[in-house]
Amino acid sequence: MNHLALLTDLYQLTMMQGYFRQGFQRREGVFDLFFRALPGGSGYALAAGLEQAIAYLEDLSFSAADIAYLRGLSLFDENFLAALYALRFHGDVDALPEGSPVFPHEPILRVKAPLLEAQLIETALLNIVNHQTLIATKASRIVAAAGGGAVMEFGLRRAQGPDAGIFGSRAAYIGGCISTSNVLAGQRFGIPVAGTMAHSWVQSFKREIDAFRAYAEVFPEHSLFLVDTYNVLRSGVPNAIQAGLELEAQGHHFLGIRIDSGDLAYLSREARKMLDAAGLTKALIVGSNDLNEDTIWSIRNQDAAIDTWGVGTHLITSQGASALGGVYKLAAEGVDGYFEPRMKVSENTTKITNPGIKKIVRFYDRQGKALADLIALEEESFPEDQPLTIFDALQGWKQKTLHDFTTRDLLVPVFRAGQCVYARPELPDIQQYARRELDTLWDEVKRLTNPHTYIVDLSAKLMALRERQLLKINAEMSVPNENNLAERLKS
Repeated sequence: MNHLALLTDLYQLTMMQGYFRQGFQRREGVFDLFFRALPGGSGYALAAGLEQAIAYLEDLSFSAADIAYLRGLSLFDENFLAALYALRFHGDVDALPEGSPVFPHEPILRVKAPLLEAQLIETALLNIVNHQTLIATKASRIVAAAGGGAVMEFGLRRAQGPDAGIFGSRAAYIGGCISTSNVLAGQRFGIPVAGTMAHSWVQSFKREIDAFRAYAEVFPEHSLFLVDTYNVLRSGVPNAIQAGLELEAQGHHFLGIRIDSGDLAYLSREARKMLDAAGLTKALIVGSNDLNEDTIWSIRNQDAAIDTWGVGTHLITSQGASALGGVYKLAAEGVDGYFEPRMKVSENTTKITNPGIKKIVRFYDRQGKALADLIALEEESFPEDQPLTIFDALQGWKQKTLHDFTTRDLLVPVFRAGQCVYARPELPDIQQYARRELDTLWDEVKRLTNPHTYIVDLSAKLMALRERQLLKINAEMSVPNENNLAERLKS
């Protein structure tokens, strides 16, 4: 993640110079990174990308070459360029741990930093978190559709560039995939790598059986044969059985077969019968062929005999939801530790932001199931021995009273005064955490189609602050009266 200081939009730098010229160097801003709508009809999203966000902030600096390039744009003065050259991240960050289920308007990251620094990092943080959260969410839905069957991520060749392939593999693993075909991602992140063979291997031999035998000779403990180059049931599976039995006779374990085309439900059932009849009951059947969560769910419901699913294009590109749509909005501004709330208003009510320094509190029943989330002000607490009535922020008549609950603050400290204070977990631990967290959600929330809407509301204090800010903004708006406006139009 080195040398990414210029991974930003130009307007971040021009605004920074504006702040610099206005003498705003002592000002601090609090920004929330969140999304407004769940991707692809999902009932939840799965937060990801924090590790790369940390690496970006730790390494944030402008090189001499960066400054020379910016100087060549003829937009920035030398005093500002000197300040950029000395810039490092000095702020605080609180964030959801990777693998946390998250819902609209909840801060995935909260940044409190000098205004110039906080402005600069917006674009890169959104780029990192939006992408990995999107892919982790898609992967978790595909894994859920597999119903306990393993999912291998096969998407590198269809990813939107190398970085999308590499970090998409990481996010897919967080979402529950057991392996990746991406060797570089395997090296970088320790993800198990897996693969079979291509049709070109089979086509390179005069006979299909020769291709399987040759592969078995090279990889006697890792032989999983692709059986649909010619005909799955008439040649592919019979030849795989013959080569598999020869392997077993030599004391090796035959892994199984992969079917990459045709009616996977029918072909896998028939292949299973043939393998079992030959005594290869432990041989796996892998299904692939442009799969997504809907096709996997449908094939499973037709009694397919598929043990493992290979998923590529639809996973790595999150087909059906091309972007998460995360935003990064100013929520408070201040000097010397004293902050005043800031709020964006809009005729579109979903785009009105929540002011103040906030946290997320998740409420659980005594069995550990998540009941609801509350976006609250940082200083608020919610005693577990007192009932709590929560309200829908946009539809106030919708109310729910919680009893006999436990609570957990979801945002955890990541940076303090520019120093990382977060113990970064290993990737397998993140995957396990995601699995445990998803288990706290009711099945209705995780339903693939028309999921139940999980409750996310605002605390009473935050709602009151929001109303005060709206009144204040309306009062401060200068609106000319009709007579004065008519006179100006005449002139």
